[in-house]
Order: sequence, then C-alpha cells, then structure tokens
Amino acid sequence: MGLTSLKLIILLCLVTVAAASAAVFFWPKLSRQHVVPILGRVGILLSTQVLLLATVAVIGNRYFVFYTTWDDLFGRTGKPVLNFGETGPGDMPKLVKEKGTETIDVPQGSNPQVAGQIMQVDLVGRRSGMGTPALVYLPPQYFQAQYKDRRFPVVVTLTGYPGNERNLVTRLELPKIAANEIAAGRVQPTIYVMMKPSVGLDRDTECTDVPGGPQVGMFFSQDLPEAINQAYRVAPGPRGWAMLGDSTGGYCAAKLPMLNSDRIGAGVALSADYGAPADGDTGDLYGGSKAYRNQNDLLWRLKNMPMPPVSLLLTSSESGEPNLADTREFQKLAKPPLKVDTLVLPTGGHNFKTWQTVLPDALRWLSAQQKTDHPKEPGPVAASP
Repeated sequence: MGLTSLKLIILLCLVTVAAASAAVFFWPKLSRQHVVPILGRVGILLSTQVLLLATVAVIGNRYFVFYTTWDDLFGRTGKPVLNFGETGPGDMPKLVKEKGTETIDVPQGSNPQVAGQIMQVDLVGRRSGMGTPALVYLPPQYFQAQYKDRRFPVVVTLTGYPGNERNLVTRLELPKIAANEIAAGRVQPTIYVMMKPSVGLDRDTECTDVPGGPQVGMFFSQDLPEAINQAYRVAPGPRGWAMLGDSTGGYCAAKLPMLNSDRIGAGVALSADYGAPADGDTGDLYGGSKAYRNQNDLLWRLKNMPMPPVSLLLTSSESGEPNLADTREFQKLAKPPLKVDTLVLPTGGHNFKTWQTVLPDALRWLSAQQKTDHPKEPGPVAASP
C-alpha cells in the first residue's frame, strides 16, 4: 500500500476511529487504581494519539508530497546508475531517460501542439555521478512544425526541502500557469525542468559541492545543462539558462547563478534565505571550513567578492515572511553588473499559495531576461485541435 495512496488514509482513519471507540468502551473497566488498569489507560491514550498523529501526517504528506514511497521516507532511495545501457550522440551515455508523459490542466491539455506536454524523466550527471527523477515541461511550440529549428530557453525550477518535484505541478501549478502565459504571449516559449534540490538524497545539501560528499552544485551547474542539451533543443549560453525556486530551492536559484555566471544568467528566488545553514538536515556541508561556508553565504559574497554579471528577482512579503529584511539588504548591497529586482507582497506566508500568486510575474520577468539568439521568430500559427 503506497505512502500517498487514498487506501492507506482510509485504513488509518478506520483504525483510529476503532481505537477511539475501544477507548470509550474499555475506559470504565480500567478505572481502578492498580498497576494493570493504569498501564491499560496509558496504553489506550498512547495508541489513540499515535494513530491520530499518523493519520494527520499521512494526509499532510499526500497533500504536500514530502515523501512519495516508503523507501523515500526511510532514506532508502539509493543512487542511480550512470549508464542506462543506451548511448546518445558520439557514443556518450544517454543522460536523460524518458519514462512517460502527462497532460496539462488547460483547455485541450492533451494536445501537445496546443498546451505543451510534461515529460517524466530520469536524469543522471556524467561528472557528479548523481541522478534524480524530474519533470520536463515542453511548450506547445516545441511540437509545432514552424518551430522545428528553434532552440528554447530553459528554466530549472526547484522545490523546497524535502519537497517533491510533483509539488511544482500540483501545488505551484507551474505548467498550467506557464502554458497560459505562453499562449497569451506574455512569456516566450520556454522549457521548464522541475526537480527537488536534494537530487535523490535524503539530505538537504543546499545545492552545495560537499567536500568529500555529493557534488550537487556540479550537478546543477554542469551535469544538468549537459543532459538537457543532449535530449532537447536548448538555447545556448547563460542567457538561455535560468533558475527558479521556492524556499530552499529559492536559495539555490539565487546562489547557483551567482557562482556560475558563465552558465546561468538569471534566477528567481521565492521566499529564499540567503545564508549558509547548518542543522540536522544539512549536516556539515563545508568540511569544517569557515571560508567555504562564507562563500556559500550570499550576503557575505555581496560584501566581500566581485559582483557577478547575472540578474536576480527576489520575493518576500511585508507581513508573514521572515526574509524581508535580508531581501532588502541584498538589494541594497547589489551593484552592477549584478542586477537585483524585488517583488514584495503586502502579506503572504511561506507557502505555495503565496508563491503561486507571484509566479506569473516571475515568469514574465524571467522571459525578459532570457534570449534565444534567433534573429527571426516565426509568427504565431494556430495548431490543429
């Protein structure tokens, strides 16, 4: 029975109700002040509370998709094998394995030429040796004949931690909003690669190359562009590659362009922290080095290192978001060639409802930063239904 299945929720609800009913029935029989009745009452209270908490946790997990399987919950995700047994151009290992497709929740969402299409894929990194499942949204123009020679800009979109890439479809509604914005002409046709920042790990790496550990920064800055470029028609250069993320993914979406301006030209950080954390989820990401920790602290970089030639959009809220002061300091410290814009709501918490509110503006801002290097664009042509 799957961790996110409705059957599991129904079963837990039934068992919880049965345990509560049993507690009501047996409580009078355990009212005496002796060791056995007292232990019985304690056992009843503990069992009903544990069942109730388990039910709430499973319902919450089904809604937010923190963990998709029991192996994921218990950290038994394993490590993907680099070679799928297939090769791409020049006998290079095939770095993107397509597993299936999904439709978009818009009118004619099952027609790729009208709404685009979501690809379910497995990605592996040739240098880092890391891999992860991902979802790739291809815009409708990708499937239209007049765009057959077009190379499209890419936006890598990251969830928070622990998160799941499916949250970007079901909670953030990125493909739906992107499809509508592209159809309205407010956003240029763009490929969106949807992932979680932990890259298949049960550890919050904050997109960092951990000394003696996983090279997550390398995966995002080198392996992922190589893999996506191998599989899809992608615009070249840093102006064709951008990032967008929420929470931990937002920190990555700001940090990775700042550290890799030759590869990533822009980023949107939704409700991001700008520091380098160290807690039970991250462990020691910096090999005990204060200097390396500072290099991953974005405010420290602005105060002590040259400004990178990238564009960033930072979001926050006047009320309900703890990163407002740091967001304002970040913008104040930024100087050319670094460009920093902010989008601040009057109110809004650290949640998908807030991020979904600012997403259309964020996609339009990113579209203005990205360039496809095509001298002549084909005019819009209606696809056949």
